[in-house]
Amino acid sequence: MAENITVQTDLKAQSIDFVNQFNTGLKTLLEVLGVVRKQPLTVGNQIKIYKSDVTMADGKVAEGEVIPLSKVTKKLDRQINLEFNKHRKEVTAEAIQAAGFSSAVGDTDAKLLQQNQKDIKKDLFDILANGDGATKVTANNFQMAIALSLANLAIKFEDEDVQSVLFVNPIDFYTYLGGKDIQAQTAFGLQYLQNYLGFNTIIMSGNIPQGKMATTASQNLNVAYTPVTGQLSQAFSFTTDATGLIGITHTPKTDNASYDTMTLSAMKLFPEVLDGIIQTDFSKKA
Repeated sequence: MAENITVQTDLKAQSIDFVNQFNTGLKTLLEVLGVVRKQPLTVGNQIKIYKSDVTMADGKVAEGEVIPLSKVTKKLDRQINLEFNKHRKEVTAEAIQAAGFSSAVGDTDAKLLQQNQKDIKKDLFDILANGDGATKVTANNFQMAIALSLANLAIKFEDEDVQSVLFVNPIDFYTYLGGKDIQAQTAFGLQYLQNYLGFNTIIMSGNIPQGKMATTASQNLNVAYTPVTGQLSQAFSFTTDATGLIGITHTPKTDNASYDTMTLSAMKLFPEVLDGIIQTDFSKKA
């Protein structure tokens, strides 16, 4: 019995460690991106993404005549449903016997951690790199792409004090740098640099296609999530924390002699205004 109690205690510690790793990595990523707005929503609610619509009045006005108003409005472009991300992996009795209980379950948890991180990143990168409605720019090479991205971002957010964020493929980035020595850091499975090449933050990811880059302001990025707390947490005996960003639970299965790990989260990292994203294509080099 004493041995079993030790195992369960170790497993609880692993669950807490899983939650801490996920939340710490996400917190660091959001700090790097400069994201400060987090919207708690209920699963099933729709996230609204907008585009700017500008109606410019004729600026040639006769003396003494009323100057017509120009109008800038945000129009709804698309809606995204906030849904649960559910992942489950199991460890067999044979794997537990070979590697040990804590080690076998820990390896499974590590894979689930990576999968949950991928879910969140993929949704954002799909919009950044391929989303319709973004501001499209073409450049002849990487250096010109950097310059035009910064220039267009400055125009888009001309009257605002914003933090610039560049998303780029690591192969393009390191090819451009050549042999230059840089110290990249890692958060949430992503490499990043700060205050480099004129950007506040540079995020490198293979989710950005080679020959393309995406730029936006940190103020244009938002997080929507459903806390995995309260009755939901009680129903599945989730281990979570005060934020409730993710829950994890472990369950023995007697029907096939295995041990299940299940995670549950509901989170979207998304841009608020689509044309506030600058998509720069430099794949067709001059």
